[in-house]
Amino acid sequence: MNVKFLSALGIVALTLSGCASVPLESAENSAAAKAFDAPTGNNAGLYIYRDTNFGGTLKKSVWVNDKCVGETGPKTFFYLEVEGDREHTLSTESEFSPNDLVLETESGKNYFIRQYIKFGVFVGGANLEVGEPEVAKKIIAELDLAKSGVCG
Repeated sequence: MNVKFLSALGIVALTLSGCASVPLESAENSAAAKAFDAPTGNNAGLYIYRDTNFGGTLKKSVWVNDKCVGETGPKTFFYLEVEGDREHTLSTESEFSPNDLVLETESGKNYFIRQYIKFGVFVGGANLEVGEPEVAKKIIAELDLAKSGVCG
């Protein structure tokens, strides 16, 4: 086999394995978020989670309405409340430009948004999809709550 091909394959393998660490909240805060309580007041709750180790060396930023939520690493999630009964734009960084998901929320309801890593030309990208609530709750129960506030 071609040495250049094997070298490129090795670089891709290293990029998609390993672990990127992000700052985590306390175990108590994580457990509280995993109670899946109804959001306060007229708000809606957003659980944004990354459930795989695929692309483990990559940290990927997430924004809601152009405000930084934070960077995800493998097996992490965020919880935040947003104004209910309105449309929100969730974004994640990808290889060449952000990928957006527009979500219409209802007050008092929790939403589950899965961030996943996908292959890219030079580096893995990320995308967002709405998760099924009962499946997402089981997944999130095994994840760590990441600290909010820092985007790359």
